[in-house]
Amino acid sequence: DVLDKDSTVNCTAEVLYHLGNKNIAPDVQFTLEGELKNTDEADNVFYNRIKSLEKELVAENIPDNHGNVSPEMEPIHLLAWVASGYVIWQNSTENTKFQLAQIKHVKQVKRSDEYLEFDYKILLHEMLTQEIIPWQMTVLWHPQHGVEVTRDSRQPKEAPE
Repeated sequence: DVLDKDSTVNCTAEVLYHLGNKNIAPDVQFTLEGELKNTDEADNVFYNRIKSLEKELVAENIPDNHGNVSPEMEPIHLLAWVASGYVIWQNSTENTKFQLAQIKHVKQVKRSDEYLEFDYKILLHEMLTQEIIPWQMTVLWHPQHGVEVTRDSRQPKEAPE
């Protein structure tokens, strides 16, 4: 359990890739043995904190270059981790192994409804080729309705500085 380091939960998954058609996400069936930590209270604290900000949240380089995530940015990092899981699932083949490496930039988008919206520019690490891939994703979130990736796209690589 990512949120409860003292708890181990077994998860078994069967992943079926559509041979010859790389435009279809793999089919995934999974089972959990055990209970995941309930996050309702922490979700509501985070939601209310972001909703009460006078200016939209903007942040960069999460984790920093030493692997550190500040406590106030941990929920932003976890949200990106969950949303990037969807992006990874939608873009995986039997020859890829993606992992979220870093949030390069995140900006909250002002909304008139109850949802929180964030524009993320993330870096995905393709473990087999060691390639670092920039990706943009727009994420909607509400503690009672979960996470939805409304837009995502692979971005061109930036020239080294």
